[in-house]
Amino acid sequence: MYLDTFKLKELPFRLSPDPQFLYLSKQHARAKAYMESTIWFTDGFVVITGEIGAGKTTLIESFLKEIQSDVVIAQINQTQVSAIDFLQAVLVQFGFSPFKMKKAELIATLNNFLIEQYAAGRKVLLIVDEAQNLSMRVLEEIRLLSGVETTKEKVLRIILAGQPELNEKLDAPELIQLTQRIRLRFHLSTLSQQEMRAYIQHRLEVAGGGDRQIFEEDTFPEIFRYTGGVPRLVNTLCDTALMAAFTGDRDIVQLTDIQSSVAELQWVEYSARNALQLKTHVDSRHAEHPALASETSAEAAQPVLGRLLVATDGRTVEERMLRVGRIIVGRTTDNDLQIDSRFVSRHHCQIVTTAHSCVIEDLNSTNGIYVKSKRVRRHYLNDGDVVVIGKHELIYVDERLARSRNLMAETIPGVHVQTGVVDEEPMD
Repeated sequence: MYLDTFKLKELPFRLSPDPQFLYLSKQHARAKAYMESTIWFTDGFVVITGEIGAGKTTLIESFLKEIQSDVVIAQINQTQVSAIDFLQAVLVQFGFSPFKMKKAELIATLNNFLIEQYAAGRKVLLIVDEAQNLSMRVLEEIRLLSGVETTKEKVLRIILAGQPELNEKLDAPELIQLTQRIRLRFHLSTLSQQEMRAYIQHRLEVAGGGDRQIFEEDTFPEIFRYTGGVPRLVNTLCDTALMAAFTGDRDIVQLTDIQSSVAELQWVEYSARNALQLKTHVDSRHAEHPALASETSAEAAQPVLGRLLVATDGRTVEERMLRVGRIIVGRTTDNDLQIDSRFVSRHHCQIVTTAHSCVIEDLNSTNGIYVKSKRVRRHYLNDGDVVVIGKHELIYVDERLARSRNLMAETIPGVHVQTGVVDEEPMD
């Protein structure tokens, strides 16, 4: 990797939420203060919203890292669940085994637990990430839980974090009772260009770059032009640009590295991303119905270097063409390849394809990635490799190898090529 070239101790732009790298812009600091207020006030019920990649999860992780020892926490990330599944998930976080309980017993157990913790002098906090996916029934259960109280005060603090659609749900007439209990609501907007520059410098400094200028000054307007100040997009572009400078044998990122990275990622300007998001939605429908799919002219111009087959229960459910660039695999819809499974993390792994190799890398997922039954952090993919994530398999097919076999068969008479082994035909 490029660490030695740039004199860094660790990767500065990983996508996984790491509290160590948290950059507190004014609005991020305010959102974190609102989270902290749930501990100070007995009626703590806070809602934090933000666009995909705005840094909500990193804020939560930073907040949890600093939380006091007298606070009992339930953190829920899987939100596409029924009301009973949700109540069970909360109780599991509190140390119960509730899977044979009926709903009435689940509620009674939770209520008793909350009262017991209050009596013992402990605070109880429920954090729900990706809360925009919660159904109306689950949100109603949260309202009921928020109402558990002693004769003096409420006993459950709540933080809901999610994309802007969460606000739309909370403003629905049928949830007016829940909305009235929310004490603070805050929306995380994107970073300004000045904040984005400070964000990049902060992450480089934490990674060991000190105060060295690793990105040339004229790169920042271009980065902002294509990321709009969205932290996750900034991470992706900056990481790709560092790799571009590294392969160019340079220890500073130039404007040409940003431009080549944008081309590699096939990005459009951030202002035009709404149209692109609509296209992505259509493409996802094509993935469900391969006969409807058609490649864009930009994609067709790049050669297919590999294929990724996604399989579960012995059947292939999706196929993805791999060209030069990077795809992120994870549970949520903002990933390049979504695998909607509770065994898959929000951003589980990434696959980086270059002209000569293809590498899969774990993004600090909960359940990891496995090759030949061995958990790996990073693995160079070979033709036929099967990578297991949760209950799914990613099967890698190297198209470069297939082309080289065909080329050899066409240019060298009397030679057969099978699974990478050259066998000469016997002479007559």
